[in-house]
Amino acid sequence: MVAIRYEDIVKVPKALLHDHLDGGLRPATVVELAAEVGHELPTTDPEALGRWFVEAADSGSLERYLETFAHTVAVMQTPSALRRVARECALDLAADGVVYAEVRFAPEQHLEQNLTLDEVVAAVVAGFAEGSAEAAAAGTPIRVGTLLTAMRHAARSQEIAELAVRHRDGGVVGFDIAGAEAGFPPTRHLDAFEYLQRENFHFTIHAGEAFGLPSIWQAIQWCGADRLGHGVRIVDDITPGAAPVLGRLAAYVRDKRIPLELCPSSNVQTGAAASIAEHPIGLLRDLRFRVTVNTDNRLMSGTSMSREMALLVDAFGYGWKELQWFTINAMKSAFIPFDERLRIIDEVIKPAYAKLPA
Repeated sequence: MVAIRYEDIVKVPKALLHDHLDGGLRPATVVELAAEVGHELPTTDPEALGRWFVEAADSGSLERYLETFAHTVAVMQTPSALRRVARECALDLAADGVVYAEVRFAPEQHLEQNLTLDEVVAAVVAGFAEGSAEAAAAGTPIRVGTLLTAMRHAARSQEIAELAVRHRDGGVVGFDIAGAEAGFPPTRHLDAFEYLQRENFHFTIHAGEAFGLPSIWQAIQWCGADRLGHGVRIVDDITPGAAPVLGRLAAYVRDKRIPLELCPSSNVQTGAAASIAEHPIGLLRDLRFRVTVNTDNRLMSGTSMSREMALLVDAFGYGWKELQWFTINAMKSAFIPFDERLRIIDEVIKPAYAKLPA
């Protein structure tokens, strides 16, 4: 097998399904926006701030990890700031070789300056469009779809679901719930999920990250999730061995080809996996689950899609065949129309990988 270099991974087309807008800001942008609004940061040196985010998120606790977002959300409260962050997000992903991305954010967290929910969404969608246009002009085209997230500890999921459907023809491709899992089961938001199903709209649910199988079971069997945000704890329903045995839930997830939005570096930071080499992605890939590779929060994890793939190459000895498999899995699982997914697979992803050594 030909050794895979990081700079070559950057060049190949990648697809990303699980990336948080407020978890992917450039450190320098955080510093500049914080100065504009008078928000106090741990440090105003961009390099040092970038390190601080990674170290603060490296606690092994999902709750501590989530605390770092207080600083990014604080500087994303105006239309200009939201638009800038979204534009830079699209440009950064495109520069990393991402050709399709679904980026999520929670509109309810950006209302401190009296914006309406619709104004928040409009600013973010405009930023993605601007960044995508610039990326295409630079020769690195990217298609960005927006996911609207409701916070699972709050009570606005129905409102956010209606907001997502309202903007479905304006760049919003799906819905999500996020936040601390323990004590906040997805079934608390059942009305929102039933509404989305009636509207023939796509949604994913953060489940099986910090909490186990009951969270995954509820997300699928009660709420009807199209995909699982993380879903890494499905491994708890698999008995390891020379011939691993799948429990009823794990078998159902695999049989139904329910996509797993796995985020290796983030899972290590929050304690869902001990290390990249011990991450269940290896087993789940071997068992042919619908595995996808994602960044989660690029700022907090100090990562990118290319870095996540490079870590997997180092840990599991993957080659281009496996990286293409992850990429096509993600495109098959995207929330855009089938013909658009197929076009990106057939005209962008497969031709690029066909040029690479086996």
